[in-house]
Amino acid sequence: MRNTLLTRGGAAAFGLLLISGCSPTTLARRTINPPGISPLVPAYSVAIRSGSQVFVSGMTGIKPGTQDIIEGGVEIQTRQTLENIRTALQSAGASMADVGECTVFLTDMRDYAAMNGVYTEYFRVDPPARATVAVTALPRPAARVEIKCSAQIRSPETP
Repeated sequence: MRNTLLTRGGAAAFGLLLISGCSPTTLARRTINPPGISPLVPAYSVAIRSGSQVFVSGMTGIKPGTQDIIEGGVEIQTRQTLENIRTALQSAGASMADVGECTVFLTDMRDYAAMNGVYTEYFRVDPPARATVAVTALPRPAARVEIKCSAQIRSPETP
């Protein structure tokens, strides 16, 4: 009986996809690893695109093409982090305007104002929902800020 219910649920979901104009292929999930921003560890994707949704992993201020955190404090790291996010989004067919939510991780909450000053340069109009939390450390010891985000692409991808 359980399998029957799951099968019926699957058929119903497929029917809803067709009614909404989506096909199963538009929901294909793919890994996004843009040039210059390589995954830092195994079992990690820079971003995932699933249909029109893009999920960007926690990004730090890593200099493109390296594994090194940019030097110069939280403002410079925040700017590089957001540029890395922009690159990941563009590789997935999205833009900063498509971002609906972000989570910011700071190693020192005293850096909040400096981070926020740079963050607002990237999200001037209709900024995404956001949470900012303090953490004791980030995976990269020199990193002071990490940001993850999700986006909903507003225009369909061209195959």
